[in-house]
Amino acid sequence: MKNWSTYRRGFQAFLLLEQSLSQHTAAAYLSDLEKLEQFLLLRGSVPAPTDLSGADLEQFLKYLNELGLSVRTQARLLSALKTFYKYLLLEGLAQSDPTQLVEAPRLGRHIPEVLTYDEIQRMLQAVDLSHPQGPRNRAILETLYACGLRVSELTALRRSNLFLELGFVKVVGKGNKERIVPIGQQAAKHIELYLEGVRRGQANEQRGEEDYLFLNRRGRHLSRVMVFHIVRDTAEAAGIAKKVSPHTFRHSFATHLIEGGADLKAVQDMLGHESIITTEIYTHLDTDYLRETLLQYHPHHRRRPK
Repeated sequence: MKNWSTYRRGFQAFLLLEQSLSQHTAAAYLSDLEKLEQFLLLRGSVPAPTDLSGADLEQFLKYLNELGLSVRTQARLLSALKTFYKYLLLEGLAQSDPTQLVEAPRLGRHIPEVLTYDEIQRMLQAVDLSHPQGPRNRAILETLYACGLRVSELTALRRSNLFLELGFVKVVGKGNKERIVPIGQQAAKHIELYLEGVRRGQANEQRGEEDYLFLNRRGRHLSRVMVFHIVRDTAEAAGIAKKVSPHTFRHSFATHLIEGGADLKAVQDMLGHESIITTEIYTHLDTDYLRETLLQYHPHHRRRPK
């Protein structure tokens, strides 16, 4: 039985020689195919591509939807798989095409809109830093996009759980489960600017609220509703017509990382997302790997080539 690397090599030759695609486009197709292999590993077994059914591919797309990937990204992945199975049929390596039984992802199905990187940049630049709460609001948006946090996780962030010099924050997620999430230099910088400026000069911190990272003007930690208002108002100021919420940043975070080539499991761990298909044999990735993933694949924190 051929292994996946053999199929990938043949597919790459097909894309470059038969389809006359560029190296860049061929690499994107191969990266999409690799996501399917990663998914199968997460599920517990990696059968040959010729042994997969339409139901297997449906489950793959369902998993991508759970992670919050944009419909456009899901559709592109399915398109790459259709091309792959076309190659297998042409070469006589497969007798059927399971992608024919898979419906393309539909716009608007259980998933918020995803912002482009340019739209994220427009929102960040739209924050009025001369406003008393401007540095706080910029730090909030930077943190949402850098870490892919749920709004409840953002409002619960503690100063004592910041390890910015190491590039991590400790997050309390659903069910009070703690996880370590990498944070890029941009977000860390704006958090420090907020702490050194607005927070240092805030004299009305309420008792018991001192350790919360983000406070309102009355010295209490922010509510979920307040964060929604901050995000909505900033999107409006940036001239973005999409319906934008804090969760939009979470989905944009996941989509941009995976579009950039990040490992599915790494993104899942950073999101604090537990999928029903994840098996116990696949242990959590170490924090250094998560941080390297963020630095390499997140468009806002990607390292410059040496």
